[in-house]
Amino acid sequence: MEISMTQNTDIKNMYCTQLGISEQVYNYSEKILAGLMERFKDIDDTAEYNQMKVIGAMQKNRVAEMHLSGTSGYGYNDDGRDTLEQVYADIFKTEAALVRPQIMCGTHALNIALSANLRPGDELLSPVGKPYDTMDEIIGIRPSKGSLAEYGVTYRQVDLLPDGGFDYENIKKAINNRTKLVTIQRSKGYASRPTLSVEKIGELIAFIKNIKPDVICMVDNCYGEFVERIEPSEAGADMVVGSLIKNPGGGLAPCGGYIAGTAECVEQAAYRLSSPGLGKEVGATLGVNKEFYQGLFLAPTVVAGALKGAIFAANAYEGLGFRVIPDGKEPRYDIIQAVELKSAEGLIAFCKGIQSAAPVDSFVTPEPWAMPGYDDDVIMAAGAFVQGSSIELSADGPLREPYAAYFQGGLTWYHAKLGIIMSMQKMYEAGLISVE
Repeated sequence: MEISMTQNTDIKNMYCTQLGISEQVYNYSEKILAGLMERFKDIDDTAEYNQMKVIGAMQKNRVAEMHLSGTSGYGYNDDGRDTLEQVYADIFKTEAALVRPQIMCGTHALNIALSANLRPGDELLSPVGKPYDTMDEIIGIRPSKGSLAEYGVTYRQVDLLPDGGFDYENIKKAINNRTKLVTIQRSKGYASRPTLSVEKIGELIAFIKNIKPDVICMVDNCYGEFVERIEPSEAGADMVVGSLIKNPGGGLAPCGGYIAGTAECVEQAAYRLSSPGLGKEVGATLGVNKEFYQGLFLAPTVVAGALKGAIFAANAYEGLGFRVIPDGKEPRYDIIQAVELKSAEGLIAFCKGIQSAAPVDSFVTPEPWAMPGYDDDVIMAAGAFVQGSSIELSADGPLREPYAAYFQGGLTWYHAKLGIIMSMQKMYEAGLISVE
């Protein structure tokens, strides 16, 4: 007992003496954490299940040391790349997968998947409201060079009901003979709506397929991989799409994205990514195979740490009187935690705290700016080993009502914990919160 008390004192001194956390903020944090241990055990159980799933897929496909090397030039006969794609297909229970460093980000992966599988005269439907802001110019909601609208693809949208449920009546009305592809965004993006569980996504897909069986159902899976024990592709999705600098890259992938789904959808995407006549046969991996494999191996544990951070953030800020989405007790279906901070000052202070907790660029002060693809100025805190990595500790949000910060990531639970404590410290110093 004496040793344990000494160790706890040492940890408190580390936070309060070395990292500048006030005793009031630290004590409040510990009080919140004391009530979360049972939730954390459930997260660890899911991580263990998903860890075994990843290892099983790697062993089934006989991943060997030779697969960790990369290729150059055309990338012909890259067995490491091809084996990794089969590993992804097995994890996601799909016919095929495209996993490439040439996919620059999640937005790029979504653009490839959409533009590859839509043709002039087709219609794209979003039955879950407006997609994430960066999709506006892909679709043509905001005019942009090369948008789907420029190529004659029309767009229709059905908003969610006020309670966050699906508007089945209007979804049925929206589906017509030109509806070729349905896009379902799993995570909330910059919206105050619930993240969708795999179960709910499956119910929506079943409803849509019952009306039009040949429609392609694509799920934007960003921020959701390994949060649950199954993926949307196991619930009827024809394609799931995501970024390797989010969950499945485990913090080690330096770039890249994936598209997993039916053989036809993935083949179309491969031809769009490279060129007609080339498809999946080309694409050098340039030495990143090891990071792709090892990051995938670590992903279930890394996601578990990020989930713990999100739950801690929700409960801590809810206790301070802020609206949080999801709330402190709701189930989790992605790693993102929204905190409505009520003012621009609050949002900026929160992001300064996240930045000051970073291992990289902790001394930098984040400032709002006009980021490409967004209507409003956005503030972003991200001191990451990989630029823009959303599985690493980061927070961002547009400077508009309700001034919500979207917090995610943390390669370890302890780093996520520090980020939240530091965000409260900056709010405390600015006189925006009081803690007991």
